[in-house]
Amino acid sequence: MTTDTPTTTTAPPDDLDAARFLAETCKRLQAEIAKVIVGQTRVVEEILIAVFARGHCLMQGVPGLAKTLLVSTLARAMDLTFQRIQFTPDLMPSDITGTDILQEDPETGRRRFEFQKGPIFANLLLTDEINRTPPKTQAALLQAMQERQVTAGSRTLALPDPFFVLATQNPIEQEGTYPLPEAQLDRFMFMVTVHYPTRAEELEVLRRTTGAAPEPVERVISSADILRFQELVRRVPIGDHVLNFVLDVCRMTRPGEPGASDFVRHWLSWGAGPRAGQFMVLAGKARALMRGRLHVTIEDVEAVAAPVLRHRIVPNFNAEAEGITVEQIVDKVLTLVPRGKGERLL
Repeated sequence: MTTDTPTTTTAPPDDLDAARFLAETCKRLQAEIAKVIVGQTRVVEEILIAVFARGHCLMQGVPGLAKTLLVSTLARAMDLTFQRIQFTPDLMPSDITGTDILQEDPETGRRRFEFQKGPIFANLLLTDEINRTPPKTQAALLQAMQERQVTAGSRTLALPDPFFVLATQNPIEQEGTYPLPEAQLDRFMFMVTVHYPTRAEELEVLRRTTGAAPEPVERVISSADILRFQELVRRVPIGDHVLNFVLDVCRMTRPGEPGASDFVRHWLSWGAGPRAGQFMVLAGKARALMRGRLHVTIEDVEAVAAPVLRHRIVPNFNAEAEGITVEQIVDKVLTLVPRGKGERLL
């Protein structure tokens, strides 16, 4: 982390003012990121939602779409310590968490083991191509992502706060990869899909990357402000009709649920668990705050449903044979769940 002071002010104590402050801060963050990243507005917004909701993101997209550059730019704009790990088949858990190093005390001449912290001890950790390392090494992230601490030998060490994992994986090259287990996938709040740029965006990419160096990215927000906004997200009120909508969306994805729709039983082999509902509520709250509101709407929930659910529901052979995507299933679920106050589907 650099030592110069971030160009930000302390978030106002009043919640409504804080919500407006966050909305303005997000606009500034998006503007700073846009100095380096062309387009990808939806991707940037979803990552910001996860950050302020205290969640982790799995980014999926083909190589060359600036996923790594986006994460490093975000770290600079948020004044966060940043580490990147390239996951490979020979990566060991200690390469992530750290290891004991034998050191000699120059005064006494005695040798002792000292723990050398690994790259996981950062505010923002980018795990590049996370599915290229075996499950044993992937599991080194499980405790960190859930409990925000690392156990090494007999010691348990707290990670910096805030702490986020942004992971990437390539959806097309599957040789030499190890698919993430469901338990680890479920710890990611969002799966963010990164698509090819439009023609106009790609033309701008060509201009920028073959011309002069881009403008430097300015710091917009400090880690202390991020923590305050994360606390504010928890205080945002949410109506029972929105909670029931979230609950119905999650339960409707489960083929074994009594009253499950025929298309769910025909296309899905597994549905979303309770953590999906928790993340959908928190993401909806963060999205509302980022728009300067202190209440959550059903539209907020609908906007975050796909990134929350796409890695938690498992299409079966019927869906694959018929060319049905996870996004299509999520869209159909959202259209069938009632939106009125007090209405219940299941």
